Order: sequence, then C-alpha cells, then structure tokens
Amino acid sequence: MYVGNETMRWKDRRKSNHVEDRRGKSTSGKTLVGGGIGGVLILLAFTFLSGGNFGDFLNSVVSDPGGNTATGSYQETETESERADFVSVVLADTEDVWTDVFQEYGYEYQEPTLVLFSGSVQSACGVAGSSTGPFYCPGDANLYIDLSFYDELSQQFNAPGDFAMAYVIAHEVGHHVQTQLGLTEQLNILRNELSETEFNKYQVRFELQADYFAGVWANYAQGLGYLEEGDYEEAINAAGAVGDDRLQQQAQGYVVPESFTHGTSEQRMYWFERGFESGNLEDGDTFDGNAKFKLP
Repeated sequence: MYVGNETMRWKDRRKSNHVEDRRGKSTSGKTLVGGGIGGVLILLAFTFLSGGNFGDFLNSVVSDPGGNTATGSYQETETESERADFVSVVLADTEDVWTDVFQEYGYEYQEPTLVLFSGSVQSACGVAGSSTGPFYCPGDANLYIDLSFYDELSQQFNAPGDFAMAYVIAHEVGHHVQTQLGLTEQLNILRNELSETEFNKYQVRFELQADYFAGVWANYAQGLGYLEEGDYEEAINAAGAVGDDRLQQQAQGYVVPESFTHGTSEQRMYWFERGFESGNLEDGDTFDGNAKFKLP
C-alpha cells in the first residue's frame, strides 16, 4: 500500500469491531424511489465526491430490475488486506475520539458500521456502484467504501498518502456525527422545502461541517501521537483535490457555482484546518448561527 513519504502510526493498534466485509458478495435490490433530491432517493446519502451535481451519485447507482447484481468472485490481495486493516484502525480511532467528545457534552456516541464492498452495494439509501466513491447513509448509519477508491484518490486526484485515506474515513464519520446530533434530520426537512439551487447552499455547509469534524478527529489523533511528519499536509491536499470547483473544472472545463454541493477546494481546506486547530464542536458552525443547525 502506498502511504506517502511518511506513514501514520497505525500498525499494531486496535481495530474496530464495526467493520462489515461484503466484498465479492452479490447485491440484491433496486434503486429506492421517493422524496430525495431529484425525487430519486428516499434517504439522502452523503457522498465524499461530487462534481457539484447530486445527479453524479444517482447516475452511479445501480438499478437492477431483476433484483440481483453479481459482483463475481473476489480474492483479497495483500495490499487490499493491509488497506482493510488500516481503515479499521482509523475507524477505531474515530470511535475513541467521538465517544470522548460526546461525553464532554453529555451525549452518548453510537458507533457507525463501515461496510467494505466491491463493485456495488445495497444500502438503506439505495444500491450504489463503486464509482459513487465513499458515502454515508443515515438510514442505516453505515459508511460504505470500495477500497479501490484509494488508487483513484492517489492517481486521479493526485492525493496520495495514508492520512489522505484517513481523512476520507473521518469525513464520512463526520456525517455520522451530524446524524447523531440531529443535524441530518434538519437538512432532510429543508430539501423538501427549498429549490435545488437553494438546497445546494445548505448541503455545501453540511459537507464543510463534515470536513471540520474530520479536522477535530485529526486534532485528537495528533494529541495521541499518531501523526507523522507530512500527514497533515496529505489531508489538506486531499481536501483541496476534491473541491467542487476543481472537480468541475477538470471534468468540463468550467465551473457552475450554484450547482456546488460540497464546497470549493479553498473552503474544504479551510474547514478541515479550522477543526484541526480547534478540536471542539462549537467552532464548527458552518451555518452562520442558523438555529436549526445549532451545535452543543
């Protein structure tokens, strides 16, 4: 596994018990239809990647009228085994951090499950393909990732390194934190009240808050001595590599700001850095004091 010039200290540490391996398993089900964005998903799924158009996720969702999608036989390589161990350790770190943070505010943190898949996967938010990228589904409180995404992160987005990989996991866990705090429910209410353009503005703020929470986790990881030289830079580079403006510019040669759903490269880097520097919940108000999204 390519992990950059330096590696996060992760080997021989606790792995999470909340990892479900569905790699090589067939997928049954259909794309769910209901009150989602564009009227396609009943439950809003939060993807790590977007070119600014939520339809990007929908286009990669696998709809199978017959109810079965075979992924074929799967044999884990040594690299994939190491990556699976790595994300399990990162997930365990997030469990420890957010359990402590929630206790500080008088809350109880419920750990999410990380689902590893290959090809396609069934979630409470629908059936999604690997091209979706990592995503979180609040309907089942699961994070989903095809570990081949890390090759894409390194090669296509030029964001290599183990801590870039850790940032991806921490961002999706950030969405679980939002769900635990009741913020996801507030966002779901708005999507039925606003136009797509207006809702996108709130979704950007929501995604930036997940970046902030990823930074909070990184702050704690640094305090525990898990970070090596260059790790922080790997995460910042990854955050900048997946900004809506950069992805749209690369994909189509121009940007459409009103279609942004995740924030610009500058915004994503800023909010991760802010979370890393503060290490608390209250400084993560990306909604400019909107009472509906009030943090503890």
